[in-house]
Amino acid sequence: MAWSLDARIPLLVTESAAALAAALAAGPNSAVLTAAPAPALPEGAVTMGSFDATPAHAVACSCCSGRSPVAAALDRLFQARVRGQCPWFDRVVALAETPEARAAIAAALSGDAVTAARFRP
Repeated sequence: MAWSLDARIPLLVTESAAALAAALAAGPNSAVLTAAPAPALPEGAVTMGSFDATPAHAVACSCCSGRSPVAAALDRLFQARVRGQCPWFDRVVALAETPEARAAIAAALSGDAVTAARFRP
């Protein structure tokens, strides 16, 4: 019998606010990822991030250079989780209402090595 353990954080992509609310109500502790900053933390979420936020470091810093906004946002969520700066979450639920937002998330999961090592679809 073969054993397999995938310790990466699951990332669920939803396409509407209603689907996001349903996913948050049904699942374990979740972080929320959105394309634009939300005015308030959705009910059922423990923390949230957005991928249009201003980078935390100077332009062209060596750790952020060449990485997509989605990858950077997921990095911020991951680092807040492991540093205890937010409540622990077991998954990320993304609200991606446009095809471009869904494509950006898919590209980060498949094309960014750090993101792919930390998160799984």
